Amino acid sequence: MESPNYWMLALRMLGSLALLMYGMKAMSDALQKMAGPQLRHILGAMTTNRFTGMLTGVFVTAAVQSSTATTVMTVSFVSAGLLTLAQAISVIMGANIGTTLTAWIMSAGFSFNITDFVYPAFFIAIILIYNKKRRVVGDFIYGIAFMFLGLGTLRATGIDMNLGENEAVLSFFSSFDPDSFLTTITFLLIGGLLTMCVQSSAAVMAITMILCSSGVLPIYQGIALVMGENIGTTVTSNIVALSAGTQARRAAFAHMFFNLFGVVWVLILFKPFVNMVCSLVGYDVEMTNDSPNFLANAAKLSFVLAAFHTCFNLINTAILIGFIPQIEKLVCKVIKIKDEGDEDTRLRYIQGGLMKTPEISVYQAQKEITLFGTRIQRMYRMTLELLPMTDNEKDDKEFDKLFDRIEKYEGISDNMEIEIARYLEQVSNAHLSDETKGKIRQMMREISEIESIGDACYNLARTMKRKRQAKEKFNEQQSKSLNEMLSLTDKALSQMNVVMAGRKEEINAKETFRIENEINSLRNTLKANNIQSVNDHEYDYSVGTLYIDMVNECEKLGDYVVNVVEARMA
Repeated sequence: MESPNYWMLALRMLGSLALLMYGMKAMSDALQKMAGPQLRHILGAMTTNRFTGMLTGVFVTAAVQSSTATTVMTVSFVSAGLLTLAQAISVIMGANIGTTLTAWIMSAGFSFNITDFVYPAFFIAIILIYNKKRRVVGDFIYGIAFMFLGLGTLRATGIDMNLGENEAVLSFFSSFDPDSFLTTITFLLIGGLLTMCVQSSAAVMAITMILCSSGVLPIYQGIALVMGENIGTTVTSNIVALSAGTQARRAAFAHMFFNLFGVVWVLILFKPFVNMVCSLVGYDVEMTNDSPNFLANAAKLSFVLAAFHTCFNLINTAILIGFIPQIEKLVCKVIKIKDEGDEDTRLRYIQGGLMKTPEISVYQAQKEITLFGTRIQRMYRMTLELLPMTDNEKDDKEFDKLFDRIEKYEGISDNMEIEIARYLEQVSNAHLSDETKGKIRQMMREISEIESIGDACYNLARTMKRKRQAKEKFNEQQSKSLNEMLSLTDKALSQMNVVMAGRKEEINAKETFRIENEINSLRNTLKANNIQSVNDHEYDYSVGTLYIDMVNECEKLGDYVVNVVEARMA
């Protein structure tokens, strides 16, 4: 019998793993395109207590086939104050249960030759992809087909490698004492390191299933690899979260604590627990290689691994769900809020590399734009504080300090526009639905107009500085009219932020347009009155110029607000 070409088989295995990983990502992205907004609303509405939070995590993760996506959505809600950290921890527990569905899908792919069903799926998918209305469904079927093609090819590669008859491989694994605790720890570390290297617990799970199903890797070592995969994927999340905010780091650490705790108690009850799972599946642990039913018994090993993964997470959740307040305290104690300087100088939602799914990335960008709007209104209100100081010559230090802060905010608004735009450009390079592409175009317009509001605020502040330096003062009527205009503009900004924070289908933009009409009408009245007052020598032309410059800047600011709202409503 001709010996297999292991180099070619190794390349085939790597390619199969790549197909598997690509298929899972394509399937997850397509599911999020189909149900992303609805799932986000469910996540925000169904986390009233720890049990509904856990069930929500199970449902959402099973639906989108990505615990990372669920965790990221959860962290964003915590950052926005819509969820507490305790609720987020319950959702993350549920996400761990939901992600076990992946192992069951893979074990089904290893139990029979599934590639016979793959090619018709590719044919159906390509037809749907060229239909605009059904493109996302086509992407979903395409992802499933690639995933099962990868699984089928992996299974065939494992059979062709004849690992069960390879003396070198057999002697390597037999060199480890199956009864030794050190062996279990060794394979646990190997599973963790492999997961960190390939950045996919699903890929490592597939390799584990091949090794176990071929009879090369004893079930106890295979289970140890699966435990290591659970830890490896949380280590990766924690490394990524280092560049994110405090709540993201806390959520990532809670995820790691959950899995580490589970691994500890499983190690204490290792053999009895594994034997219990094996008996549930009907796998005979005592059966040897020379038994006539060995291959049929070994075929159940992929299901044993999937069952262990599910039992591990179910029991772990059952133990820890009653201790969520204590876990929250521990997480907050370990991950303390560090002094990050002025919070307004940083992006909050799209910093760091947690985002891997384009549809949710768009949602995160929208949260950042909403925050951008509130920061701009904060800048405007600083400008309002500056106006009374223009008439007080003794407050030089206070005036300069506040003006410098407004100037700093203007720079921050420029940077935020650039950073959000850059992020949206990166997201737009991904394969997105037409609706999402349209959202990105609208969001680009929103950030441009919000940055223009920042410029208008800065121009107002500069005019006030000129007024102070020229030692000009407004009369009582000018001050009253200007305060009315400034108050209307602040009301417009408040209404803009209400619109930005709301759901599109629930937004009523009429109030914004009504305020804009009031601003325009008042501007026209004040301009006409100013010309008359200058002609009547009530005040100097230079004072009138400063006054009207501020009125005009307020009117421009109102126009930018309307543009933001129109972009949001488009």
